[in-house]
Amino acid sequence: MDTTPEPFESVIAGPQGSGVAPSDGPPLLSLRGISKSFGAVQAMRHVDLDVPAGQVTAIIGDNGAGKSTLIKTISGIWAQSSGHILWKGQEVHIHTPRDASDLGIATVYQDLSLCDNLDIVQNMYLGRETTKKGLLNEIEMEIATRKTLSDLSVSTVKSVRQLVGSLSGGQRQAVAVARAVMRESELVILDEPTAALGVSQTAQVLELIHTLKSHGLAVIVISHNLSDVFAVADRIAVMYLGTLVHEGPISQYDTASAVELITTGRSSRVPNTVATSV
Repeated sequence: MDTTPEPFESVIAGPQGSGVAPSDGPPLLSLRGISKSFGAVQAMRHVDLDVPAGQVTAIIGDNGAGKSTLIKTISGIWAQSSGHILWKGQEVHIHTPRDASDLGIATVYQDLSLCDNLDIVQNMYLGRETTKKGLLNEIEMEIATRKTLSDLSVSTVKSVRQLVGSLSGGQRQAVAVARAVMRESELVILDEPTAALGVSQTAQVLELIHTLKSHGLAVIVISHNLSDVFAVADRIAVMYLGTLVHEGPISQYDTASAVELITTGRSSRVPNTVATSV
């Protein structure tokens, strides 16, 4: 059976395909009253968050603020203890990573989960290889890989047959993102995508995020680097001690107000209309 995925462009081509939700419709992803407990420990409390299609939402906060718990709940690693998740306005139940993937949610974790001893094509299709007459269809996999990287404007990779272990940090991040979007994702979650990268590699990753947005995909970025956040985000959501304390358009914030919210959970520098009390 031919399991070749649709090219990246066809995945996002518009309403006739599996593309993004219309901009005038409900948010692509909505969280309502999401809480998560581990025994007596309350890791996350009553989080309400909307993630629109075609926009970059940055989730920021100090270590232990609940960012990872929130992302793992969306990604199906952990089920929420209470609350509701809505996808395109319809309530869904995400119990496993497969449930999230089937909806169109792809998560690229900080470790990227790539195999250094395999080439780019092999990493892109690992566990879902295309076959033809019982043999690996290397040609189709290579063509689809090249097209996906091209659609993402990844031009620094010399050959899709390079071993991933030979790639730079920025190139590895691009391969991990390309693998995610090849699986018909509509929401891509990036966990600290520029951590430990140099200046030029960081610029590549930020440009990649802009490209995802330009194709109409929703992106959630978790980052401690506020310079990167202000360079790519359309919206900011601030977590503090397991609570989402503030969220809104990037235009409402500056670095000082973001730092104040991260460290204290409140700020006099931003409008109170969207604030959530701790």
